[in-house]
Amino acid sequence: MAPKVLISDKLSDAAVQIFRDRGIEVDFQPYLGKDKDKLAEVIGNYDGLAIRSATKVTPTILEAATNLKVVGRAGIGTDNVDKEAASKKGVIVMNTPFGNMITTAEHAIAMMFAVARQIPEASASTHAGKWEKSKFMGVELTGKTLGVIGAGNIGGIVCDRARGLKMKVVAYDPFLSQEKADKMGVEKVEDLDVLLKRADFITLHVPLTDQTKNILSKENLAKTKKGVRIINCARGGLVDEEALAELLKSGHVAGAAFDVFSEEPAKENPLFNLPNVVCTPHLGAATTEAQENVALQVAEQMADYLLTGAVTNALNMPSVTAEEAKVMGPWIKLADHLGSFIGQMTDEPIKAINILYDGVVADMNLEALNSSVIAGIMKRANPEVNMVSAPVVAAERGIRISTTNQSKSGAFEGYVKVTVVTAKRERSVAGTVFSDGKPRFIQIKGINIDAEVGQHMVYTTNEDVPGIIGTLGQTMGKNGVNIANFTLGRSKANGEAIALLYVDSPIPANVIGELQATGLFGQVKPLEFDVA
Repeated sequence: MAPKVLISDKLSDAAVQIFRDRGIEVDFQPYLGKDKDKLAEVIGNYDGLAIRSATKVTPTILEAATNLKVVGRAGIGTDNVDKEAASKKGVIVMNTPFGNMITTAEHAIAMMFAVARQIPEASASTHAGKWEKSKFMGVELTGKTLGVIGAGNIGGIVCDRARGLKMKVVAYDPFLSQEKADKMGVEKVEDLDVLLKRADFITLHVPLTDQTKNILSKENLAKTKKGVRIINCARGGLVDEEALAELLKSGHVAGAAFDVFSEEPAKENPLFNLPNVVCTPHLGAATTEAQENVALQVAEQMADYLLTGAVTNALNMPSVTAEEAKVMGPWIKLADHLGSFIGQMTDEPIKAINILYDGVVADMNLEALNSSVIAGIMKRANPEVNMVSAPVVAAERGIRISTTNQSKSGAFEGYVKVTVVTAKRERSVAGTVFSDGKPRFIQIKGINIDAEVGQHMVYTTNEDVPGIIGTLGQTMGKNGVNIANFTLGRSKANGEAIALLYVDSPIPANVIGELQATGLFGQVKPLEFDVA
């Protein structure tokens, strides 16, 4: 029987035809996604669901999706899909991460021109018959300094276009290597303050994470150059909109252009109706070409999976064959945990990632395992990175990836060791999979350890002296943090020691502060892992 796909949002006729040409039965109902009750009623009849942003794939929808195998999102953002619920249900979630990069970058450049020359206000004035030629004095882009916060896929394109406009480009991106910056022809700065003080225009191209939320805070906005113009076509929440509005009113900021807002749809906003503020309703990906590209891509990807089992651009499943997946699943999860550990511990730009596979794991699909390691490392900076896009993102940042595989060399049937190299240090972590299928950390910084991986963990370093265990236990206890597992390791007696605690809930910041204040620890680092 041919697979059945429901398209519940607007997709192009060409995308619909791709399914049909490949022998897949298609039900094209472009407005059904807005009716969650009707969608829940019919979703059990389909093997695949193709969507844009209007359809919300909730746990309720997934519970009713008794035959569903894959959800394909035509676009990069998957906030409208409950990926955890989909994973538990065994439903693959795919997106199309590279289909709208140029379109979004071009929109940022267009917004920069618009705010530099006050085009929307001048247009409205002229339409009103006012002919206020002297009122709209603009500035040239040529020779100005553009500060780019986030020089990844879209930010990199903006850098390239800006250089074509003869702008001086300064980039701030912790994951941008100096080699890659040199190749791009941009000046890399290690400190955001440097960019803030020098830039005539600032454009943001980072995802919204705990690290980037309010990256242009009231304090950081106050550090900007007088007369700066700020463009945000990335994500709402990156800029303190209230603080920006005040600086626009005072004249410190000369203009702003926003395509995204902290709350959307944006019916009210502090930036609305201010002079020389250009606003658009999240149009970054809204071009005919981009919409067509992502629609065609998602149709091809879903058809490939439903007909052949091939997995491309999946957010919750590695790109491996069905035969490999059964054996490799726990090792892929281990690879992700090892990468995540390193990613959460590393703040400097990464120059190289070296991965060692020993024993049974050395004969597996190393490309998929490499992708899982790299994705784990880079998800801290960009949560939208998946196993397919991670190697591409790493290559764009000039990160060297090396792999070594060797026959069994120790007590374990197999293990994986990941080492990252930065300008300042090397950092390594190793792990294995026990017979119960559960990943475990077995070595950190060359110190042997045997630690179960938990969702919420705390990592500490210290000198091997009495009192460490008591301090950790007492501090956690008096703050109501329950320890599920406590693992220690040391290089030698009275030498360097580490501890890894698996706790039942996230560690409050005040607890980390208390531990640091004791002066006993070199590092106290809270860690989070996806153990679903």
